[in-house]
Amino acid sequence: MAAGKAKRPGAVRKAGSKKGPKVGTGGHSRKALEGKGPTPKAEDRSYHVAAKRKAAAAARSPQRPAGKGVQAGRRTGGGRSSTHEMVAGRNSVLEALRADIPATSLYLASRLEQDDRTKEILQIAVERNVNLLEVTRTELDRLTDGAIHQGVALQVPPYEYADLDDLLDAAAASGRAPLIVALDQITDPRNLGAVLRSAAAFGAHGVLVPERRAAQMTAAAWKVSAGAAARLPVARVTNLVRALEEARKAGCFVVGLDAGGETTIDALPFSTDPLVLVVGSEGKGLARLVRETCDAITSIEIDAATESLNAGVAAGIALYEVARTRRNA
Repeated sequence: MAAGKAKRPGAVRKAGSKKGPKVGTGGHSRKALEGKGPTPKAEDRSYHVAAKRKAAAAARSPQRPAGKGVQAGRRTGGGRSSTHEMVAGRNSVLEALRADIPATSLYLASRLEQDDRTKEILQIAVERNVNLLEVTRTELDRLTDGAIHQGVALQVPPYEYADLDDLLDAAAASGRAPLIVALDQITDPRNLGAVLRSAAAFGAHGVLVPERRAAQMTAAAWKVSAGAAARLPVARVTNLVRALEEARKAGCFVVGLDAGGETTIDALPFSTDPLVLVVGSEGKGLARLVRETCDAITSIEIDAATESLNAGVAAGIALYEVARTRRNA
């Protein structure tokens, strides 16, 4: 060996080192050979980007309080709509804020070019203490599921549905005979909003909607209601026929609004009694089982050239007749 290499730094152990020669492993490496279990999922590792995304999603969608929601309202429905709704686009967001739709967060794209609409959006959001969040356009695309958002999106919280008992309790508290509007096979949320507006105008105590295959309380329904959704409860039930039967047991008469009725709207039966008015869809009318549950069927006389009226208009006409009859009773 060359003399230079023998004196190379690090080639010889320094004197006084605590380490010494070992004979065999003696169990020194046993812990190193033990397994550490399965590798955690990416979303369970706090430092991983997937975990950060999961935490951000949880922050945007807070967990439903225990004992509330669909489980708590299983007997007659009730509960919340399942997810937050995102209203996208400058015009849509501005109209939603002008209509006082409840909102939790306003998302704005980074370096957003402002115009008169965005200035008014920001002004209303600040006045109503809506959370303002600046995000990238990529994140905004994801939040709005690829909708055309123009750099602006509004998060609407889940709607808090009532149940049938809540509507009957509201009627009892008012001191007036119950008046409830039930919707059967109405799938357009704008029709729901129009019915809410008429129901509030003519003294109804609430609106009843099925949980499935029916319009729910979305931002569109809220906007068309012109603020009535803030004053009038909407109850959601799992089975409309069963709910109508429960209303009958509670002392209400059930009158269906459909073609081929035994009476016309100007002689609407049970108008001054506790009443549930059932409105069917424009195309299909009332479902067979719903129709069979009704105590009476009444029709609106229209010109022969017009096949039918949409649910919002039909409900408004019927509710006006009920209100007129009750005033004159």
